[in-house]
Amino acid sequence: MKKNLLRAGCVAGVMALGLSACGSSGGSGSSSDKKLELGMAVANISLNFASSMADGAKQAAAHSKNVDLKVVGPPNTDGPAEQALFSSLVKTATDGVVLENLDPPIFTRPAAQAVQSGVKVVALDTSPTDGSKVDLYVGNDNYELGQMLADETLKNLGSNTSGTVVVGVPNPGTPVLDSRAKGIKDELEAKAPNIKVLGPYQTYSDPSQNFGAWQSLVNAHSGALAYLGVGDADSYDLAKIKQQQGGKYLVAGFDVDAKTLEYVKQGVLFCTLDPEHFLKGYIAMKLLIDGNRGKKMPTGWFKTTGLVVNSANVDSIIARQKSPTAAYDFYEKQIDSMLGDEKANLKPLKDAR
Repeated sequence: MKKNLLRAGCVAGVMALGLSACGSSGGSGSSSDKKLELGMAVANISLNFASSMADGAKQAAAHSKNVDLKVVGPPNTDGPAEQALFSSLVKTATDGVVLENLDPPIFTRPAAQAVQSGVKVVALDTSPTDGSKVDLYVGNDNYELGQMLADETLKNLGSNTSGTVVVGVPNPGTPVLDSRAKGIKDELEAKAPNIKVLGPYQTYSDPSQNFGAWQSLVNAHSGALAYLGVGDADSYDLAKIKQQQGGKYLVAGFDVDAKTLEYVKQGVLFCTLDPEHFLKGYIAMKLLIDGNRGKKMPTGWFKTTGLVVNSANVDSIIARQKSPTAAYDFYEKQIDSMLGDEKANLKPLKDAR
């Protein structure tokens, strides 16, 4: 990919981000440059995980000709609100929509209706349900990410340590989050039999609710060795509590919110797990664009990577997060490699976790 590709876009709407990639307009021309009306729906437009995926998608659209992209999502995690936005979006984004959500069952019927009407739908970050008619999913192996966090915890605790570790999940019942928690629990129990894992407990995705939930859990289990969350508010709220209490326990979570990265840099968080949301958003949107321009869209689970962020690499991640352009520059070679060999990254959809 050339670095002189288009990087500009427009922003429009309330709680909806729109982008038009520059280039000749009009519906005529070959399939390789026809005007595309595309969309993206996310679970929470205000949290880092969703905005990073949206940034990746917008960069992919900006690097292509004649793409109008509209990104929508509620200001707080609200499945029914997102469902309504998605149902409205597919009426205008007639060439395709990338769908990220935290409540897969309620999107089964709307997604199936969109596909039946001829709108391509790519699932992002949360695998599609049976009956949704969506056959391409771009996302992590979240169980593996949970294992990675557990392994990083044991590097700090030691496998012979005895005690308890408390695990929290913002939205129990959300497959990707539950898989992360299960990965943590299974890995700790397998490698550190003297550690008892408590939870997972509900910690909520709203930052203020999340802070209150973790404060209660830390107070209720005051002797725990570590408190581990699987969402992005978990990371910075746990760090804030530890800092306020002067705690000697370990805390860590997921995602790369600016506050989280600063806490990693300060050493309050011993790490955070980065699901590399920008990368996922870029790849999902690029596959959708290519699928509208003569290239057959793959089917199955396009597995993407995750990254441990700790004191050794936090500065490079902070630099990456400064702008969508910086994020693209960071991922450019990886994007080219992954899209250049799609088969190497594809797994059966049924295996997604």
